[in-house]
Order: sequence, then structure tokens, then C-alpha cells
Amino acid sequence: MLIRRSGIDLSSCTLRFLAGQLRSRHRRQGTRWRRLPPGHQALLVLAHLRKGDTYAQLAAGFGIGTATAYRYIREAIEVLSVLAPTLQQAMDEARRKAFLILDGTLLPIDRIAADRPYYSGKHKRHGMNVQLIADPHGKLLWASPALPGATHDLTAARTHGIVEVLSTTGLTTWADRAYQAAGRDIRVPIRRRKLKRWQRRHNATHAKIRCVGEQAVATLKGWRVLRELRCSTNRITDLVRAVLTLHLARSTPR
Repeated sequence: MLIRRSGIDLSSCTLRFLAGQLRSRHRRQGTRWRRLPPGHQALLVLAHLRKGDTYAQLAAGFGIGTATAYRYIREAIEVLSVLAPTLQQAMDEARRKAFLILDGTLLPIDRIAADRPYYSGKHKRHGMNVQLIADPHGKLLWASPALPGATHDLTAARTHGIVEVLSTTGLTTWADRAYQAAGRDIRVPIRRRKLKRWQRRHNATHAKIRCVGEQAVATLKGWRVLRELRCSTNRITDLVRAVLTLHLARSTPR
């Protein structure tokens, strides 16, 4: 196998953060020796999450076995996923914001046509539904657990308790038409066949505000491992939480 060097568009702070978390875990477990030190293991994990490199590619590049690469990545995802903020913690942080943006996205998965619960009629493909909450600048604040792609965005928001939590905080939230009847605190475009001029202006203004939330979707899918998931659907929630933790660690001054 040919091996080449390439860059990862992440800061050294992200690498140090993950290496520190892995080092703390090894210390708690009493681990004396590893094939790769925490810094190299963190680099391997970031290459997998950010660039989507396969286990075989990483194993060849780092001089370890494929099974070892899989275990190292699995361990790091477990470490990161438990550090992801809960919905209530995200809302506590968001209380200082002027408003929030709620949006849903589909993470594509490799499933066959028989797996109907994972097929999204809106996107015409199989995937997992993830709900995102962003601030007025498009910064990703929280990502929900993954649900089958056939789940409607409003159903997903209610399942995760997003609608209830947003109503208690009193923060105005901007969302698309999929969240009709979610409550008066969640503002959606006017939906009618024939709109008056002021209604069209209202919808145009609404779209300008809400489109900033697309940056949060782009932030999540900037991690290539989430662009085409080939793992068990039971692991996708932990992957999303791990990516959220790394994103927040990357964007938070330390």
C-alpha cells in the first residue's frame, strides 16, 4: 500500500484536547504501554473523523493493525461522547443569546431499500435524522441523538424534548415549515397558497434569519465521517456527540 502525508484542517488545540482526554483515561485505567502514545492516537482519531480515512488506511499509515486502529477510534469516541453537552446544558448556555435557530439534517447511511424506517421521503435516500440548535451567528450549540431518517423533523423535536425545553426558556427560535404547530416560541414561515405582499416580505425576512442555521449543518458535515456513514446505526449518536465535543472544544477559548 502506498502511503502519503496529508494535512488535517484542525488546530493543534483540538489535538491537545483529545490527547489530554485520552491520557487521563489511560491514567485512570492504569495503562502502562500502548502501541501509540496519546498524541499519535489522537491524530489517528482526528484523521478518521475529519477526513473519513478508513481503518485500513490509518493502520497502514501509523504502522499498526487494523483491529488496533478500530479499538483506538472506538475508545476515543467513547471518551468524547460523554463530554457532549446535554440539551439542558446547551439551553443554559443559550440564555444569553438573542434567539436560536432550529433545523434538522439527514446523515446518509448505507442501507438497502428494505430498511424503510431509515428512508427519508424528503431526501429520497436512507439516513439518520439529527436535530441541530444554533445561535444567531450559526454556531452549533447542540446536536440531538440520531433517529431513523423516516422520522419527521417535528416528531423528532418532540421526541427529544426540544419543543418543551424551548417553551420553558422563552427564547424565540426560528425554524422552517417542517415545525408548523410546534408552539408560538418557534417561528415558522407563513404557509398559504396565495400570500399577500406583507406575508411574502415576512417569509423573505424569515428565510434570511433562518439560513444562518445552515452553517451549523455545514459544521457537522464538515467532518467527513458523517457524510456517508458505514457503521451500525447504534453507533451514530456517539459519533455525532464526539464530533460536537470536538467542535465546541475547538471553538471555545482555553
